[in-house]
Amino acid sequence: MSNPEAQGPLEEQYLGPVVRRRGQVTPGTTDQRLLDSEGDSEWVHTDPWRVMRIQSEFVEGFGALAELPPAISVFGSARTPVGTPEYEAGVSLGRALVEAGFAVITGGGPGAMEAANKGAREAKGVSVGLGIELPFEQGLNPHVDIGVNFRYFFVRKTMFVKYAQGFVVLPGGFGTLDELFEALTLVQTRKVTRFPIVLFGSEYWNGLVDWLRKTMIAGGKASEHDLQLFHVTDDVEEAVALVSKEVGR
Repeated sequence: MSNPEAQGPLEEQYLGPVVRRRGQVTPGTTDQRLLDSEGDSEWVHTDPWRVMRIQSEFVEGFGALAELPPAISVFGSARTPVGTPEYEAGVSLGRALVEAGFAVITGGGPGAMEAANKGAREAKGVSVGLGIELPFEQGLNPHVDIGVNFRYFFVRKTMFVKYAQGFVVLPGGFGTLDELFEALTLVQTRKVTRFPIVLFGSEYWNGLVDWLRKTMIAGGKASEHDLQLFHVTDDVEEAVALVSKEVGR
């Protein structure tokens, strides 16, 4: 029988909390690779480095938004044309939220987001835009006073919820629905409490509400009580009153 000790020490490498053995041992040390100016630059695209970038986005977001006054996140389509009733409703909503004592947070883009930021700025309130890196990125709209651009959707989503007391959702597309259903899930599972969600524009949203009632709930995939997780309105004052009441303002 062979003696393991006679075969020499186990080839082993410690890289911080990571242990590599045998064929997984990498040449050199972490410091050596860091200080080697002629080394391969592919390391900046590795998962550990991405984790650091994710961490830095959380730090930057927390730092920029930690001292915001009570805020409401307003969602809606980037494709909403300027001057349309939908756009003007967004302006009125942003203005009314500021007058009720809230800061306004949007995705920082054009369309409905721009409208809400515009209303907030015109009312001399705090107008926040949380942008996202996209192939068709148009940059933050000119009505944003505090802007943070993110690489990662999930970091951005955390900021929308963490620094808002509620959501008002204007007519929008996939991104708007994504934010809406994430918020509904967080409230349904009690990950967040006292978090009002208002859908603005009954003509746009009633079809979705009907589907929830007649298909999802009727099929046993949700309960009738879940319809109480949100409100639908066409009135700016009512929308503001609903979010104000539920957060105790």
